[in-house]
Amino acid sequence: MNPTTVPVAKKIPHQLEKHGDIRVDPYYWMNERENPEVVSYLNSENDYYNTLTAHTKKFQEDLFTEMRARIKEDDESVPYKKNGYWYITRYEKGKEYPIYSRKKESLDAEEEIMFDANIMAEGHDFFNIGGIAISPDNKLAAFGVDTVSRRQYDIQIKNLETGEIYSDKIANTTGGAVWANDNKTLFYTKKDPVTLRSDKILKHKLATNADLDQEVFHEKDETFGTYVYKSKSKKYIIVGSYSTLTSEYQTLLADEPEGELKMFSPRERGVEYGIAHYGDSFFVHTNKDGATNFKMMKVGEDNTSSENWKEFIPHRNDVLLEDLDIFKDYYVLSERENGLNTIKVVRWDGSDSYYLPFENETYTASVGRNPDFDSEILRYSYNSMATPSSVIDFNMHTKAKDIKKEQEVLGGTFDKDNYIEKRIWATARDGVKVPMSMVYHKETQLTPETPILQYAYGSYGYTIDPYFSTIRLSLLDRGFVYVIAHIRGGQYLGRQWYEDGKLLKKKNTFTDFVDCSQYLIDEGYTSPEHLYAMGGSAGGLLMGAVINMAPELYNGVIASVPFVDVVTTMLDDSIPLTTGEYDEWGNPNEKEYYDYMLSYSPYDQVTAQDYPNMLVTTGFHDSQVQYFEPAKWVARLRELKTNDKLLYFDINMDAGHGGASGRFEALKEVAKEYAFLLDLEGKID
Repeated sequence: MNPTTVPVAKKIPHQLEKHGDIRVDPYYWMNERENPEVVSYLNSENDYYNTLTAHTKKFQEDLFTEMRARIKEDDESVPYKKNGYWYITRYEKGKEYPIYSRKKESLDAEEEIMFDANIMAEGHDFFNIGGIAISPDNKLAAFGVDTVSRRQYDIQIKNLETGEIYSDKIANTTGGAVWANDNKTLFYTKKDPVTLRSDKILKHKLATNADLDQEVFHEKDETFGTYVYKSKSKKYIIVGSYSTLTSEYQTLLADEPEGELKMFSPRERGVEYGIAHYGDSFFVHTNKDGATNFKMMKVGEDNTSSENWKEFIPHRNDVLLEDLDIFKDYYVLSERENGLNTIKVVRWDGSDSYYLPFENETYTASVGRNPDFDSEILRYSYNSMATPSSVIDFNMHTKAKDIKKEQEVLGGTFDKDNYIEKRIWATARDGVKVPMSMVYHKETQLTPETPILQYAYGSYGYTIDPYFSTIRLSLLDRGFVYVIAHIRGGQYLGRQWYEDGKLLKKKNTFTDFVDCSQYLIDEGYTSPEHLYAMGGSAGGLLMGAVINMAPELYNGVIASVPFVDVVTTMLDDSIPLTTGEYDEWGNPNEKEYYDYMLSYSPYDQVTAQDYPNMLVTTGFHDSQVQYFEPAKWVARLRELKTNDKLLYFDINMDAGHGGASGRFEALKEVAKEYAFLLDLEGKID
């Protein structure tokens, strides 16, 4: 096929019937991953994309070099101390992958390299190491490796004293593992090989065949997943079960790995809770009894079921209680009020309590990794859209602040005072005020000629906070404004903000985004000729819905790994993650949800109309959103769209949901996206 010819996918009508409704899907055949015709079609799309963007290749390379040059290559994490060792993750100049090391007792001690992922990645197109777990005696490390990018990890065990990697190999796991206190029993999460649902907790004995591993728990409800972790107090191994709306925990004394799991409190539909152990009690973070924004309860170790929970911190209508961190003398609350993070420190004896001071109009602050229970040092991070990230150690007793690390922006040209950040509010069509965080260079004038990239996610209650990005500077320094729309479906303005953007209220997510776009245009910040939209995964669903609803508002749209074939996917319970998604989107086996989902499903709602310029990306091995969803969507858009604006489909044939695995390889994908935008703006230099 001529690479300049628009790819045309063949049509094989396939009838899909549900609730008496018949849909004909002509591109259903694309789900045959091993079919050579599928691979051939995807390759033709890649050839077309590469040919038509050939004039931007040099610019992409320059962008990549520019973005990479801002990043400190020989960088390392702020060390944290756990069980007598300081742990450090560092990068070496010119290398793609991290090196995991530690030092005994003192940072001046000799470095022990536990894992050099650069060496381990040799020979693999994709590589990821995760879930490193150190045994209580500090001698062994369990770790997970994924070389395919379907988030199916093999767990292995390394002797940190001799360097030997044991023959134990546990396939198809989440990668993480938890050691019992005997230093030889390992608890881990197994995945269903077809759906990839985390459905079983198993127990592995050191130096035994993984085939002999004992099943500890099987989560049989297909709408739930399971996981295992250890309490910060090190007393309990905790098995959690979760769905979007409901949670449940079981506990086991870490000193007694052969013991039986003990139910903490049985699941109740719609009740979420999380647990933290301290002294002779558990603290329970929950939405029970209508506590939409969550509250904190307390219960003794012996009778932990919910009827025994006593209120510790009450529910508040205007404050979302996000998390609790426990120390020997203090507890720390992570809260969110009017969209902004707050961190509250409280002494257990009640003698002191206070909030950490944050002064920006819009920012992100979060409690960091604090594994040391006995410490009076709280580690947290702070950044904003114009302020690079800082890692700060705060002494909760003296209130002294020690900035351990400020993110370096290399190149010598960055000055945060050159950028303006602010929060603005659009009025949605139902009267609700929707916040947006924006950042731009101080020399950029906000006029109808100004290019704006509007980004959002808007699902699962996941909040996109206003964060700093060195990569984004390549847009800002070329006159772009970057806007994060905090639309319903996220949790920016509290739990109700999420509830109002899911299930049968899901369309609020899409209309909020459109109304934010309209506001930016109406206020003269930009115009449809210069407004761009971007989202990935569930945010790609957002993009698909938005361009069906209001294509005239955007000059260009980027949809990364987009979830666009909502109804068909949600009816196929063999596809990874489907059954666990019913609480988010609804179960289309019920007609009410089927009809509602069908009314916004981007693939089903493609019509004969003008669409904006588009770049769609996916990974062939994606386990979250299968490659065939965007492939079918692009084919249908090509078939039905009534204008000749650009439609590019870029498929990474080696990667999955997260894209390329290397530290800098991922920048090449960003360079493609930015080149697409800047080319449309005539700003390719």
